[in-house]
Amino acid sequence: MMAPFTVAIDGPAAAGKGTISRAVAAHFGLAHLDTGLLYRAVGARMLLGEDPIAAAQSLVARDLENPDLRTADVAQAASKVAVIPEVRAALLDFQRAFARRSGGAVLDGRDIGTVICPQAEVKLFVTASAEVRARRRLAELAERGFETDFDTVLADVKTRDDRDMNRADAPLKPAEDAETIDTSELDVDAAIAAAISIVGARKAD
Repeated sequence: MMAPFTVAIDGPAAAGKGTISRAVAAHFGLAHLDTGLLYRAVGARMLLGEDPIAAAQSLVARDLENPDLRTADVAQAASKVAVIPEVRAALLDFQRAFARRSGGAVLDGRDIGTVICPQAEVKLFVTASAEVRARRRLAELAERGFETDFDTVLADVKTRDDRDMNRADAPLKPAEDAETIDTSELDVDAAIAAAISIVGARKAD
């Protein structure tokens, strides 16, 4: 049985942490969990009229397969439910158990290195300027057929940043021992290579 090896990757929306996390997991043969999907799933159920705490407490795997989880409305709803302490508590045990599974795991989110897995073997904080992240999110939404404009997306990004960084419970911030990767001027391959280099060095220790 392989010993647990946890890679915690945090950062704001559209910084590239999801892409980097999936690539790191694939490269090292680790399981991957996008913890943001948990909050998006709760947010999606809230938009349907459910109480967010009840939704978090009764979340099931198929909720994560909802094709609407990547919409802008659900993203904003996810940010809103994420400030509710009871929602975070309901999802905490699932994330921690996944993180310490045999063989290792990569988790990406906003409080993995600070709250969920403070003892993670590797902690990364992936960030980029709000303008760069807004352009990426606009392109992503356009590719999925959603019509919007740059100013609207930028405002959404900044609103979400403010909510995530200033919430009372588990605010978005880098762990003190996290390595920061700023992807503002990096292409996807360079960002992934930087992350793989850091993780590889820690695994070799």
